[in-house]
Amino acid sequence: MTSGRSQSDEPAASSTPEGGGLVRVPGPYRFRLDLGYDGTDFSGWARQPGRRTVCGVLEDALSLLTRRDVQLTVAGRTDAGVHATGQVAHFDSPDPSEADGLVRRLARLLPPDVRVFSIRQVPLEFDARFGALRRHYEYRVTAAEYGAAPLRAREVVAWPRALDVDAMNEAARLLLGEHDFAAFCKRREGATTVRQLQRLEWAPDGEELVAHVSADAFCHSMVRSLVGALLAVGDGRKGPEWPATLLRSTVRASSVTVAPAHGLSLVGVDYPANEQLAERAEVTRRVRVLGG
Repeated sequence: MTSGRSQSDEPAASSTPEGGGLVRVPGPYRFRLDLGYDGTDFSGWARQPGRRTVCGVLEDALSLLTRRDVQLTVAGRTDAGVHATGQVAHFDSPDPSEADGLVRRLARLLPPDVRVFSIRQVPLEFDARFGALRRHYEYRVTAAEYGAAPLRAREVVAWPRALDVDAMNEAARLLLGEHDFAAFCKRREGATTVRQLQRLEWAPDGEELVAHVSADAFCHSMVRSLVGALLAVGDGRKGPEWPATLLRSTVRASSVTVAPAHGLSLVGVDYPANEQLAERAEVTRRVRVLGG
């Protein structure tokens, strides 16, 4: 989830002479960014050579404004086409005042499909990736006969068949808890697919249906695969018990269709209180190392 090398934890050195030597000042300083983006025209979060990515655009802008190489650590690396209204990232700086006025300066420099809502100093123990308690996603779909409304078409999937919300929620309840979600993930070598799914439910919002999905973490394509399975239940192609039967699989299920990217948005990330940040990050790192 990180996009580059980590910053040093060594104190920053000032060139101001005092007694014939350098003055040591406290540092580095850590800053949290809360941000959002329309993922339509991005090739995902992570930097990729020759491609427009959210991380690339943000790091380039921050580096230009601060006149140094800024590296971001992000809560969740979203795929191409996926949106965010509650993404979180952090970077380290040798200057405690570097973030002053930075939100306004970024607003003038960044393209309109990515915005930084706030930047604030946080304890060095804060880690946007490893410190997160849970991530929250929403997936939006409509079965309206005319499809998605024009101003919603970039973030709402038009489904061609009627959907039974009760059946979808019945199937969703059977997936809650800690399981190996290998059937719903694109496996990465050495990575665990065990996750704790804390919330999965559908609710109407006007003519749209919204899937609310929360977990401690998600493996690659997990949310869109879960949604794809539930949509198959909703339109009658599968029974409500079918998605849960796939939890017995140790490999990706070819019968699960990954739902389109543009219906998905990262809407929030939860973190513990400041005094618990270091402990949470350490626990998460240990689990990731042990589980791959």
